[in-house]
Amino acid sequence: MSTVVLALLAGALVGVALGALGAGGSILTVPALIYLLGFDPASATTASLIVVIVTAVTALVAHARAGAVRWRAGLLFAAAGVLPAAAAGALSSRIPQSVLTLMFAALAAVAALRMLRRRAPAGTGRVSAGPAAAAGAGLGAVTGFLGVGGGFLAVPALVGVLAVPMGAAVGTSLLVVVANALVALGARAYTAVDLDWTLIMPFLATAVLGAWDGRRLAAKVSPGTLQRVFGAVLLAVAAGMGLTAVL
Repeated sequence: MSTVVLALLAGALVGVALGALGAGGSILTVPALIYLLGFDPASATTASLIVVIVTAVTALVAHARAGAVRWRAGLLFAAAGVLPAAAAGALSSRIPQSVLTLMFAALAAVAALRMLRRRAPAGTGRVSAGPAAAAGAGLGAVTGFLGVGGGFLAVPALVGVLAVPMGAAVGTSLLVVVANALVALGARAYTAVDLDWTLIMPFLATAVLGAWDGRRLAAKVSPGTLQRVFGAVLLAVAAGMGLTAVL
């Protein structure tokens, strides 16, 4: 199978994940770029941010048109997390990559188990500024430190901390994903990396299309089922990353 075909298939998977789950962009894109398309880690990280930003914006528009975005919660999360994400991103360069990978895998596993065990709430979506800002700052620090968009943590935080319904948490988390990814990409603006646009563009094209399909899928699946699927996918990714770090 050619690398272009692999790029098309991997991009579609990432787009569906972001559109349906509001997460999974970075943690699926980076491994796909490295292990399927032959990118080095530095190039894969930068390329994944480009893919995630464009795809998350597409998915956000789809969710917003369906009225499935809690704008106040998302904006509070995003605003509170920008500076912590930038500071933590600078600190992360001092930590060995294997240690960061293990930390990432452990955190993802905790979030996955929390989602698998928690019932989908029927929250009203009313947001208190204090808890939203505190959770957003913590989320920004963690995601900036680990170099990801943060949707896989934003969704559990919105559901668990603010009792935002799962369907709305998916759309709202995309605001956080876009903000964190833009901060991370800005931090890499002066880093010299060689990006293979002949693979990035087909990856990005199917990711954008997949994001619309993911939104339609989310509208047909119950919040509880969506939450369990999200947790299972996240747990599988955490296990794979943990094994990669120790082997």
